Amino acid sequence: MSKQTYYVILNANAGTANATGISEDSLRDLFVANDLTATIDARQDRDMATRLGDAVASDASIIVAAGGDGTITAVAEALVGTDKSLAILPLGTVNALAKDLHVPLDLPKAVANLVTGHEHRIDVGEVNGRIFLHKVVIGVIPGVAAGRERIRGRRDASAKIGLLRYFFRRLARAKRLAVVIEPDEGARRIERVQALAVASNAYDEGLGQFFSRQSLDRGTLTLYTLKHLNVRDFVRLTTGMILGNWRNDQALSMESVRGVTIDTRHTLIKVMLDGEVETLTTPLEFLIRPQALSVIVPAEVTASAEVA
Repeated sequence: MSKQTYYVILNANAGTANATGISEDSLRDLFVANDLTATIDARQDRDMATRLGDAVASDASIIVAAGGDGTITAVAEALVGTDKSLAILPLGTVNALAKDLHVPLDLPKAVANLVTGHEHRIDVGEVNGRIFLHKVVIGVIPGVAAGRERIRGRRDASAKIGLLRYFFRRLARAKRLAVVIEPDEGARRIERVQALAVASNAYDEGLGQFFSRQSLDRGTLTLYTLKHLNVRDFVRLTTGMILGNWRNDQALSMESVRGVTIDTRHTLIKVMLDGEVETLTTPLEFLIRPQALSVIVPAEVTASAEVA
């Protein structure tokens, strides 16, 4: 891939970038060291829509999202339906898609991976015309995530302790939400839930596999429903995920769908879309777009996919 041209959208405020002081110059040095030609867009005075428009209009065949999951999703949304590929330099806190695609989390290794990486097509989810790569969550979780925004950029112990206290208070006080669920194939039903998530493909069950997916091209959505989620449920589910036996938890139900409509009595609802809190209009119309996005992955990932 060394003859390719790259256009890099850098979010210097992403978790790892902010903590380690990644800059436009230091990132350019890494590309030069690997004999890669890249335009680095580190403009913080321009809105993301402008920056994405410039990236898509450029001659670069590969657009690199250097940031967290929010930045990666924004770049992916701009690239779906184009002939350009997405590459990832994981500079966020969670780096969910990078982990699923086995992209190195070490920045120098991630840049070096671009030299030997290969194109691979993955599914994307869509809700009300918005693209998502991981999951969309409604219910108590977005409220908890909003509290995270208060400490974004802070790494001191008091901030983390404060977030934990806020989290458990929200769990203790959370009320169940009435939702209307209408799968594309299946009966319409009404349920009262504490939280509900729609994921692109399915999360795997296994020892140490915490919200990880081995396959991102099965062409399905997975609907996860939590009927109740108190502190005891949270501890049990978290322990189950670590030990690899969470799917049969008494609080959780799951089903595979290609499309689903979720409605509530609220006209507007807060959701967590790929880790970022957004406000969407109901009903929420979900669908899967099979292999709609080209991504750059390590060569061994392409090889294992071909064997599978």
